[in-house]
Amino acid sequence: MAVGSLLIGLALAALVACGPVASPTAQAPAATSPSASVTAVPNPSGLATIRESQLPAEGRRTLVLIRQGGPFPYSRDGVTFSNFERVLPRKSGGYYKEYTVPTPGESDRGARRIVAGKDGEKYYTPDHYASFKFIAEGK
Repeated sequence: MAVGSLLIGLALAALVACGPVASPTAQAPAATSPSASVTAVPNPSGLATIRESQLPAEGRRTLVLIRQGGPFPYSRDGVTFSNFERVLPRKSGGYYKEYTVPTPGESDRGARRIVAGKDGEKYYTPDHYASFKFIAEGK
């Protein structure tokens, strides 16, 4: 059983390292530059802002996947984020969804996430929900 788990873990790590399956010419520009279809969303939270270009490369790739609607490398990507920490603005249940931002060298999902609200706002947390920054997309 341990060998099977190791193989699954290695396969997931390879998938994350390679990014989503797409033609290299179609994927490279979207993953490294802001998407032309990004609509500016105002910051409704009062939290500090981080520009999309300031996110780690893995965070920018996760944003591309969110915009494309997947496919996502982790089964927990797209699940409801309940905001138990109350750092983000309070909204009704199911308003927020969370997505993994892989951390190089981690054997699991790591602590980094992007949380997306139904109104299009997105937040980055490098420390598993202890703190958040509003993502200024397209910047």
